[in-house]
Amino acid sequence: MTSWKDCVCLTLTAYCGPSKLICVVVHLKPETESRLNELAAATGRAPDDLVEDAMAGYLAELAQLRTTLDRRYDEITSGQTKAVEGEEAFRLLRDKGKDRRR
Repeated sequence: MTSWKDCVCLTLTAYCGPSKLICVVVHLKPETESRLNELAAATGRAPDDLVEDAMAGYLAELAQLRTTLDRRYDEITSGQTKAVEGEEAFRLLRDKGKDRRR
């Protein structure tokens, strides 16, 4: 297990005056820090900027997934879409793949 002392800390937000959120500390494993620094050097961007972009993209993707799951749930509960049992879904996918290969 990696201790917090073995991690790098990055400040993701700049101080813009009094605020409830001044900064976020991200603890990275040494391997991840090394990869981040390599990417920063290759792109000429600051590691903080790369982490900020990665987190923004990740959070946007999670929000989109949440919206999709909510919509699908609503479709099933309203009867718009028929739920398919897991084994049946896998069988349908296998059959679809076999048909494509023919």
